[in-house]
Amino acid sequence: MGINIGIIEIEAENALCREMRLDIRKARVDDVRGFEDISESDRIVTLEKARELFPDWEQFTDRNRIGADADAVYLEKIRDAGDIALLAPFSGLRHTGWVPLEGLSPERREAVLSASAPENRLTGWDLIGFDEMKDICGRCRLSWDKGRGCIGTFGPDNSLLPEIAGRHGCPFVASVPEAAAAGRIFTPEDALTLLEEVERLTEVLPSEGKMMVRRYSGPLERLGAVGRISSEEGCGFHFF
Repeated sequence: MGINIGIIEIEAENALCREMRLDIRKARVDDVRGFEDISESDRIVTLEKARELFPDWEQFTDRNRIGADADAVYLEKIRDAGDIALLAPFSGLRHTGWVPLEGLSPERREAVLSASAPENRLTGWDLIGFDEMKDICGRCRLSWDKGRGCIGTFGPDNSLLPEIAGRHGCPFVASVPEAAAAGRIFTPEDALTLLEEVERLTEVLPSEGKMMVRRYSGPLERLGAVGRISSEEGCGFHFF
């Protein structure tokens, strides 16, 4: 496992993805009761009933490309029209719990969000393609990692950089693994401390040997880049 560095994009007004990240399009409720009429659903047939309808089970699964790990037969994935016609009368709805928010009243929207965990939500940013993301990141001034985006690598869990930082009086960088484990969010004011330590470590790193310079010059450069962006754009940052 490794540790990454990222900024809190929604805190930066100049982030090109900010508006899309704030636009929640879908949410998955923990309990679908009360949301059945707006929850997305799949039409399924139980495996038991499907086996009754298709005694030659292997042939049925082969022509419809149904994997051995299937928990039900999903009608939308059935390829053979005749099979669909046979299965349809025995199908029922299975709610996924995902609720599209577009078109809901403010009260219903708030009820859905209250019933979902933050990690179970999809924003406009989540729903665009990789190529579009890449294009937006390439044009964004918040792409501190040389135009590749606003997430970069700090290093592996066993990086020696925190240990080196500790020896040279740089407690902020020394505490990165603990900060990542705790999910701590740092402020633009913290970024100033980070920048001071990056400058100090860049100066002293040669004393640790050429191998350490080759290994940790990149992470220090990235730490400096995220520190500058955080300070200049007024957004937080974190390690994860």
